Amino acid sequence: MNILVTAGNTQTPVDDVRCITNIFTGRTGGMIAARAFERGHTVTLLTSHPAVIDAIASTRHRGAPDWRVRPYRTFDDLDIAMGEEIGSGKFDAVIHAAAVSDYRVAGSFTFHDGQFENVSAGKVKSSHPELWLKLTPTPKLVDKIRSAWGFGGVLVKFKLEVGLTEAELLAVAEKARVHSSADLICANTLEGMKEWAFVGAGEGGYRRVTRAELAEYLLEQMAAVRSSR
Repeated sequence: MNILVTAGNTQTPVDDVRCITNIFTGRTGGMIAARAFERGHTVTLLTSHPAVIDAIASTRHRGAPDWRVRPYRTFDDLDIAMGEEIGSGKFDAVIHAAAVSDYRVAGSFTFHDGQFENVSAGKVKSSHPELWLKLTPTPKLVDKIRSAWGFGGVLVKFKLEVGLTEAELLAVAEKARVHSSADLICANTLEGMKEWAFVGAGEGGYRRVTRAELAEYLLEQMAAVRSSR
């Protein structure tokens, strides 16, 4: 298969020198991409942390045309990259593991004399007694894969939640999978993400796998989905 993998976090600029981001490094997506390549697949990896992949051992030389890494930094970078890559029509599968920003900064404000004052600038001054950021939702990139970008291959979505029981997580995961028309979903919690994840689809169709098993099991399930079509 020709596989596209997204991995890592996205930065949300506050100004030209500051940003909001999340804690994720792209190691899970990188591990899946590396394992897919080891299994003989052609892989394109979109990642915000290209150095992470260098720490993952390989027995197969990583180089064009079967291996390609495209770095990104911001939400907009990833949006553009995914649109270009998926729009090319060359991929059989997309594994969307990136931890994408849910909000973008729409302005920086202070509150003065009973009203908000917009203080957005190339570098917001540090002298303000307090700073208010206006955040607006970003579009869900995973939901653009089928619709805006017309992808018809195998789609894997990732879902992370905090503080849910396993039963609650599975219910949320299945609803999210159906919403995005994904074939499979990989779901875990922040508390357990270094140890396990659920992979699957449909009621009763999920398996709890260890982190060490995740890449191999996910790729096997993707192959099964593709062969069933």
